Amino acid sequence: MKNIGLLPRLILGIVFGVLVGLLLPEWTGRLLYTFSSLFGEMLGYVVPLIIIGFIAPGIAELGEKAGKLLAGTAGLAYLSTLAAGIVAFFVSLAIIPMIIQGGGASGGETAGLQPFLSLDIPPIMGVMTALVTAFIFGLGINKLKQEQTRSNLFGFMEEFRAIVIMVIKNVIIPFLPFHIAGIFANMAASGEAFRTLTVFGQVFLLIILMHFGYLLVLYTLAATRAGKNPLKALRNMIPAYTTALGTMSSAATIPITLRSAKANGVSERIAEFVVPLSATIHLAGSTITLVACSVAVIVMGAGSPDFGSFLPFIMLLGVTMIAAPGVPGGAVVAALGLMSSILGFSEAQLGLMLALYMAQDGFGTACNVTGDGAIALIIDTFSDQQEAKSISVEVNEI
Repeated sequence: MKNIGLLPRLILGIVFGVLVGLLLPEWTGRLLYTFSSLFGEMLGYVVPLIIIGFIAPGIAELGEKAGKLLAGTAGLAYLSTLAAGIVAFFVSLAIIPMIIQGGGASGGETAGLQPFLSLDIPPIMGVMTALVTAFIFGLGINKLKQEQTRSNLFGFMEEFRAIVIMVIKNVIIPFLPFHIAGIFANMAASGEAFRTLTVFGQVFLLIILMHFGYLLVLYTLAATRAGKNPLKALRNMIPAYTTALGTMSSAATIPITLRSAKANGVSERIAEFVVPLSATIHLAGSTITLVACSVAVIVMGAGSPDFGSFLPFIMLLGVTMIAAPGVPGGAVVAALGLMSSILGFSEAQLGLMLALYMAQDGFGTACNVTGDGAIALIIDTFSDQQEAKSISVEVNEI
């Protein structure tokens, strides 16, 4: 089973869950749904730990970077992520209700099956408390690292992050197909499974089109500023896109992204700084996917997506997912708390979001890393201007 990729395992989980819910005795569906329910409780407990484990050391590490270059790259990456999420919301709001035709499904929330056993595993803190705690520790450790040659607390947070990643890789990801199977067994028993799969097939197509549209706009802006052909610049990034599609990890794709960015004429100094940093903080593709899937889940539950709720959700996504791109599926796991606390998603809806996001994780990651090349291209033009000004000042002084 380990030799099978995550996406095939998720598809097998969905198929298995639907077959159990439709064909097998009810007790088998209840048994599978019991596991899904317990797994969901464990996920809720782990989410605040994931937020702290990703964000605190991520912020602490930023202190090692160069000042103005760091600020420019981080600001541009966050602005790109924010803009992508906002546009994705309005596009999704305009198109997804037409796909779903007024809702009528609850996204797995109907009482089709009841678990044999329920456990209440409350998290040690709320999501917003975890966010504030992560910022306090991250900024504090950053300051300590600048004043001291060694920070024991930073070492602790690095080990804490390693434990969180270990839990994601060795517990959450391996058992996720069974969790999804339980959710779809419940949906099949309540008669929603096929409609949900049909709807989200169309939503995925919309998401991929939004990815391509975003990249085309971003590269048009970046290449125009750099005096290059946007289509040629995009073509040079194809190796990075296809690699990320397979690895589902921005971090694992860094060497290819670096080579592609340099092929677009980005200087070596800028590329080697901006690309690894953007792999951690630039998450436009993941944000487009999460926003579109969230809108779809709400509309399927006969709800009405509200921009007043989605704006803080989008703004916090760009921060919450810091350092998550190193782990396949890490972005959606880190975002679960925001979906619960801001959008009000139930445990079943969170499980559905996991399935939907993970099924296309490679495309979101590919969009992220391809966008990193455009960020590097833009930052390189600012760097050229700064160097030109510096040379001009030196010549005048002579």
